[in-house]
Formats: sequence, C-alpha cells, structure tokens
Amino acid sequence: MKEPSRTAGVRRAFLGLGSNLGDRQRFLETALARIDQLPATALRRTSSLYETEPWGGVPQPAYLNLVAEIETGLGPEALLAEVLRIEREMGRVRTVRWGPRIIDVDLLWMEGEARQTPELTLPHPRLVERAFVLVPLAELDAHLLVRGRPVAAWLAELPRSEGDVVRVSGPLRPGFRS
Repeated sequence: MKEPSRTAGVRRAFLGLGSNLGDRQRFLETALARIDQLPATALRRTSSLYETEPWGGVPQPAYLNLVAEIETGLGPEALLAEVLRIEREMGRVRTVRWGPRIIDVDLLWMEGEARQTPELTLPHPRLVERAFVLVPLAELDAHLLVRGRPVAAWLAELPRSEGDVVRVSGPLRPGFRS
C-alpha cells in the first residue's frame, strides 16, 4: 500500500464492490488488493461482507457485496478508469446490463465531487436506491452526506424486505479469509 500524503490533492472516496460468480469472496479480496496498489491510493477500511439478492430483474446467483473506503490522489475520471481496468483484468465481460459478474467495482462517492457527464455521475446515480450499497456504506459512515442528506436517512426510507441484505462476515482485508 502506498501511503498518500494528506495534502489538498488527496481525497476520501467510497467504492462499492460485488461478485456473484465463482469464488465470490476471493474475487472481492483480489479487487481490494489491486485497488490498494493503485498509484497515490490507500485502502483505509472495508465494510462487513453482505450477501444480497440480485438487483435489476435478471435471473442470477446471489451477490457478495461490500463498500471500501479509500484515500486517493487520483481524480475521479482517473480512478474510474483504474477500477474499470481492474474489472477487465479480472475477467469482467459486460454483456447484459445488471447481469452476473465476476467482479463489479463502482465509484460511489468522492469528497468534493458532484458531477454528471456521459462517463461518470457522482455521487453514483443509483446509490440511494440500493440497500446493498446503503447498508455497508452506513456501516462505514452513516453521517456521510449524499445529495444533501445523511446516508442513514436514505437507508431509513428505503423499502426493504427481510433477507434482502444479510451480513455474512466482518470486514474483509486483502488476503484474509473469514
């Protein structure tokens, strides 16, 4: 892990990670290790690991999801390019929207960034609609403001059914098996 210096260019960001094919936990651990090796980026902590039902209506296996907090000197577009590269290198193939995947890494939120471009929207446009993102994000920072409201407030309003987000282990660390 490279320790980013705490200067004006280093910002906190949250990434959402998920996997629903193969050895899901190993894929998440591998992605975390690769994120931690990005230039000017340090993995600070992860949420617990959650099993969740698929989102988007495509029949597929359940996901393992988590949220990672990082500090990075990369700008939002550069960070997005790096996590998309990690997905590709791990074998992610984009065929069906919201379909099954070995790994999915989403840039959810970045300190000081609110933007909407064809390539990137921050905060993530569906962040406040998804329990599989809000539950682990609230675990890390329930008071984080997203669109002017704390994550905990968005989560409290989200309709949920029993068992849609189930904690299966504590926080993951690269190379650590629960």
